Amino acid sequence: MLDGGDCCTAVEADPHQPLILERAEKEPEKKWHTVVSDRVKKHCSCSPEKAKSKILSFVPILQWLPHYKLKDWILGDIMSGLIVGILLVPQSIAYSLLASQDPIYGLYTSFFSSIIYAILGSSRHISVGIFGVLCLLVGQVVDRELALAGYLPESSFGSNNSDALLAGQGNSSNVECDRSCYAITVGATVTFTAGIYQVLMGLLQVGFVSVYLSDSLLSGFATGASLTILTSQIKYLLGLKIPRAQGWFTLFKTWYSLFTNMAKTNICDLITSLVCLAVLIPAKELNDRFKSKLKAPIPFELFAVIIATLASHFGHFNSEYGSGVAGDIPTGFLPPQLPTWTLIPNVAVDAFSIAIVGFAITVSLSEMFAKKHGYTVDANQEMYAIGFCNILPSFFRCFTTSAALTKTLVKESTGCQTQMSGLVTAVILLLVLLVIAPLFYSLQKCVLAVIIVVNLRGALRKFRDVPRMWRVNKIDASIWLITMATSALVNTELGLLVGVLVSAFFVLGRTQQAQVQELGHAASREHYENVSSYHGLQTHFGVAVFRYGAPIYYANQSLFKKSLYKCANLKPVKKAQHLKFEKNKNQEDTEEIPKGMSEDKQNKESEASSSVILMLDEKSSRNVRSLVIDCSGILFLDTAGVNALKEVRKDYRELAVEVVLAQCNTSVLDSLERGGYYDSKKDGEVGKNNMIFYTIADAVSYVQNLNVPNGDCDNKS
Repeated sequence: MLDGGDCCTAVEADPHQPLILERAEKEPEKKWHTVVSDRVKKHCSCSPEKAKSKILSFVPILQWLPHYKLKDWILGDIMSGLIVGILLVPQSIAYSLLASQDPIYGLYTSFFSSIIYAILGSSRHISVGIFGVLCLLVGQVVDRELALAGYLPESSFGSNNSDALLAGQGNSSNVECDRSCYAITVGATVTFTAGIYQVLMGLLQVGFVSVYLSDSLLSGFATGASLTILTSQIKYLLGLKIPRAQGWFTLFKTWYSLFTNMAKTNICDLITSLVCLAVLIPAKELNDRFKSKLKAPIPFELFAVIIATLASHFGHFNSEYGSGVAGDIPTGFLPPQLPTWTLIPNVAVDAFSIAIVGFAITVSLSEMFAKKHGYTVDANQEMYAIGFCNILPSFFRCFTTSAALTKTLVKESTGCQTQMSGLVTAVILLLVLLVIAPLFYSLQKCVLAVIIVVNLRGALRKFRDVPRMWRVNKIDASIWLITMATSALVNTELGLLVGVLVSAFFVLGRTQQAQVQELGHAASREHYENVSSYHGLQTHFGVAVFRYGAPIYYANQSLFKKSLYKCANLKPVKKAQHLKFEKNKNQEDTEEIPKGMSEDKQNKESEASSSVILMLDEKSSRNVRSLVIDCSGILFLDTAGVNALKEVRKDYRELAVEVVLAQCNTSVLDSLERGGYYDSKKDGEVGKNNMIFYTIADAVSYVQNLNVPNGDCDNKS
């Protein structure tokens, strides 16, 4: 299409006219206050239909429950809910240890989150509750705040009686809040703050942020955190009473403490740990190997907890051998309590990273299982669901939750059909909270640590996949390794940030590595591909066609020009780079200057000859007079990118080489127009600069007509 006027007669006479398309008129840009006003009206206007739609979308149980197929779905939901509930009992108690909380609070957390997600969640299959990585992050914050508040390092986890647990029920209590009470106060405040972040992100419709957390990043983060979790549980396996390391390099600090206190190992805890490991690891492997034949996994963890509790109770392991036990686990529920507002500034940054991790894990798992079973989930609704799974339970002394892969896999493999299975799981946990919980008084902490360690097998197995990951994609493998190493060796929260930055760096680096490619066309048709990638491609005499497969912006515009000049073998070199050479040359030729030539004329000719030079090589025999740049791979241009194209055109014009663009998308065309690329006028030249070519063939045909004898366009229009 011609914006600046018709070209010469030679083009008009050509039977193969370039494709001409007329751009649709754009809607005028609205002012910012108009946009804000329209959005407010859209979201705040209310009608009965809109109110009903909003309520149904916000509370998904109102959509699927009326259509529940009782005969087809109830058996699978009951079976999966029952099995997940049985597995959650020992895991909830065990992961409370990781979060530096008493066992009862882990049961509370799993109970409330199961109910709330069943009501608000849009995924039918994921299991929301205790998740090891989040428990680790919460535990680190809790231990830090306990130390800042002046509480001594724990020496007897879970030994507090029920009166101590009631110490922090309200401001009216005269009992001072003990270590256990303050620990859950900090944990609940972190959970409340993280939930607020997640709900706010849902309100702001930022569920799309999950796409920036790649699978390799999340996997590396989880594996690195798993190494930290494993290290933190060694002290319980050995029966050592040492405080949790704080700050950076906790892995090294913890191992140093373990080695220096190795002589204090409790033999009873060590033997119990070895026996439980010898039983549970093969048992879990059998479950994994025969999961296709088993209708449900065998709850070996629950069996181990029951047997170990009985052995500890009748063997008097706590009183006779000093083995640490869970202690009193009260029945029922404590009255709701508000978060401690003064703690929020202290934990706000930690809560944000916890909120991001919890949301990312939940959304990635829900989307994975939704795709597998043929339905869709709403990322923003998942943000709401997981946010309220943190906000509401925080009033009942719970800590942060998210989806968990292991329990989700169990839930799906045992016949789960809808979120009804989550309600069944809540019933099992309620039974434990009301009746069974006190029976776990003699349960050793080392048994709980074994359960945590055994459940890390899946994450630690990722190390075996590193060689395969490296062969498949070195960039993804590098992201995994860097994120894992930072999370494990430096700091868990820092690992997530470093993973995001490294991922962004690699994305940016890919645009830096893009190279200009010379294209040739097939003999039978006008299709252009890279001449170095395919055999039999032909090039045009006098015309070179190049493609750049990346955006051109401030970070790579100079690399684009260098790559183009190198690939074209027609590199313009400025006179500043050859000033010394020209000066020496002029001095040598002074005596040979013809008489009668004025000094001004000499200087002009010297400047003209030194302004640009042509880098000639064996390819120069093609006598290239025109360049066609295929812009189909250029997604966008910024100001620097437009200027780079201007400079390329200017440099080659000084070599009498015409540069035209082909196959620009509308975004690139708009950027070129705003940047003044098509409005540039030099010596009255308008037509050649304003041609828009939608195919490479049209561009090649156009520049070929420019180069034929007596076919040049009139430069004066």
